[in-house]
Amino acid sequence: MEAFLDLLNSLASDEVVLRRILVGLSAGTMFVLGLGLTVLVMNFTSPVRRRMGLAEATPDLKERLMVSVSTALGPVASYVLPQKELERDSITRQLVRAGFRSPQALQVFYVTKSLLVVALPLLVISVTRMIPELETRSVLTYAMFASGVGLLGPNIVLKKLVDKRIKLLRNGFPDALDLLVVCVESGLGLAAAIQRVADELDVSHTELAFELSTVNAEIRAGLQREQALRNLADRTGLPDIRGLVGLLVQTMRFGTSISDALRVYSEEFRDKRMQRAEEQAAKMGTKLIFPLVFCMFPVFFIVAIGPAVLRIMDWMASKA
Repeated sequence: MEAFLDLLNSLASDEVVLRRILVGLSAGTMFVLGLGLTVLVMNFTSPVRRRMGLAEATPDLKERLMVSVSTALGPVASYVLPQKELERDSITRQLVRAGFRSPQALQVFYVTKSLLVVALPLLVISVTRMIPELETRSVLTYAMFASGVGLLGPNIVLKKLVDKRIKLLRNGFPDALDLLVVCVESGLGLAAAIQRVADELDVSHTELAFELSTVNAEIRAGLQREQALRNLADRTGLPDIRGLVGLLVQTMRFGTSISDALRVYSEEFRDKRMQRAEEQAAKMGTKLIFPLVFCMFPVFFIVAIGPAVLRIMDWMASKA
């Protein structure tokens, strides 16, 4: 191990060796990128794969595009997908919660990561070649940083998309719960009430309406209501919806009144929402300290004490 570290230190101190290593890495990266692009072009132009993609395509433009990309990336995807099933399931769950329901979403995600890991360092190297003042070691550092951004950036973006969609679902859940209580108390069954709520929320809360419509579609396809509701909780990842699903499953299992259970849950949810609002209001005073100290107080002191300070400075200058 020490011999290996000594070798690395000797290579890092030699500018010529660093340049050769950088050129070799660039050449290898360009070769791999060119090979990958060649495979993609061959897959795009392959008549067999093109006809297979057209046979599986749907009328939706987004779905056709996903199928075309997956058809082209089929042979490459097996090399970039993770081998651990746990990691695949985790990323697939995040993609579903972000709104990407296509079967090819996992392949497109990992292929995008692989392309960014290769393309961003090449872009950095191309840009830094226009700046001759930069040392080779600095260029190599920037390239490694760009590769790290390409490796971690898609995961960060995916997490942001998941959080954004969960926020949209959370904003629409109170209205959906109130409508569901009204529909069930008016005599509608659970499936009919969910469909009616989905129809009413289609304009104001599209994401939640789509999830509720998916529940009804699964029930009509033959899936049990309990499993369809559990799938709703897994797809959304929202704790409020998970609590509602657990309540409905327990109510259907023991045969109690769904309307009474929904009314009790609605009242508890209102109390919880009020407590959350009070908690946010209590934190407001603490959060305002930093803007006041760093933004408003300096301006206030300048306006209030500034003229007096200037007069004192003029008086001391006249005395001198």
